[in-house]
Amino acid sequence: MIGIGMVLVAALAFAMGWATRDDPTKKPAIIIAGGGFIYNYRVAEVFYGFTAMVVRPVSNGSLLVAEFEDPGGGPPLVVEKRVTARTSRYGMRSPPVHGVVAHQPYHVSITLYDRTRTEVLFSAEKSYAARMSDDVVPDQPLTVGPGYHPFPGPAASSNRI
Repeated sequence: MIGIGMVLVAALAFAMGWATRDDPTKKPAIIIAGGGFIYNYRVAEVFYGFTAMVVRPVSNGSLLVAEFEDPGGGPPLVVEKRVTARTSRYGMRSPPVHGVVAHQPYHVSITLYDRTRTEVLFSAEKSYAARMSDDVVPDQPLTVGPGYHPFPGPAASSNRI
């Protein structure tokens, strides 16, 4: 009698859990977390991007493609990464850009393809706007090398002892 009651309670708990669960097939394959413009004045570079988090299982080798609008004009800047089982976060960033105008939205198209690039598993559109234009970035890097050594420009030789 007690055994039958325990089985009924377990079956009821399982049924309630099953009915209230989040169905993983109804979730999007990717969530876009954050994003925006980065100004690295030390190396005279501006780029923008976002972080894509894979939240639903996708096949190993799927292709994540981001098409960034070029603020300077011209064709979109395309960045591709293969999805692997090693990580679920992918930082997608544009190559260095020029001509960024403050408060103007720049369009990004995000697409996740299967490994053969025949089926679209996810797609989204995002826009990012910079808070300032890129005229604050110097024309030449202020540093060179991985250790941020001072730029050996014309003034560098006059400052030596």
